[in-house]
Amino acid sequence: MASDDVLKLGPYTFTSRLFVGTGKYETFPLMAEALEASGCQVVTVAVRRVNLTDKTKESLLDYIDRDRYTILPNTAGCFDAETAVRTARLAREALGLDWVKLEVLADPDTLLPEPIETLKALEVLVKEGFAVLAYCGDDPVMAKRLEKAGAASVMPLGSPIGSGQGILNAQNVRLIIERAEVPIIVDAGVGTASDTAVAMELGADGVLLNTGIALARDPVRMAGAMRLALEAGRLAYQAGRIPRKVFGAPSSPVEGTIAPSS
Repeated sequence: MASDDVLKLGPYTFTSRLFVGTGKYETFPLMAEALEASGCQVVTVAVRRVNLTDKTKESLLDYIDRDRYTILPNTAGCFDAETAVRTARLAREALGLDWVKLEVLADPDTLLPEPIETLKALEVLVKEGFAVLAYCGDDPVMAKRLEKAGAASVMPLGSPIGSGQGILNAQNVRLIIERAEVPIIVDAGVGTASDTAVAMELGADGVLLNTGIALARDPVRMAGAMRLALEAGRLAYQAGRIPRKVFGAPSSPVEGTIAPSS
């Protein structure tokens, strides 16, 4: 990624547009190796699932170089606004960070976002000075409401969390991107490198993923593939694809050619 192609989120500026999670790896050292291969600068940490306070016990935080990576706390595992707000406050107290990925889920089966509770939590956190990256469904109307409520970034899903189905509704994701005045980061459902490229070719400002790397047969190689795919997708979007046409068009000059006989 070009050094001048920067992404600004709240108080932070990044050149990498790939955001990588820390769950589901077989070991912490493997996680650290995958993070390095991904080239990411932002690492997400589920506050409710990690040891933040007991220094006598091993924590994944011990394997994240905070001089190299910026930690993005997230409220994974929360199912109502009150719990999500409390979790964000805990992260700020423990990590000294005023930004958070807000994730409020509707139920433990589908893991789809709960839009009303998400909006309620967002309004509280914004008033408390958080830069909030708000996870949501692929609904352009809800995405715009979150933006207007003060989200620093809106994060529509590609497909359900951990499903690996890629982007199921590219048209809605495109609408969210085209109408947005804040960065749009596609989050959830990325299964392989081509899913990341598709998200970036749609014009997304970044991609957040975890399972697609952590549960790959070779997480480190997949992390490298995700990095390259994101860069390729970003370059393709900036270059501008050719229009789709019904009929073929010759790629060589047609002047001086002999027309087919009738």
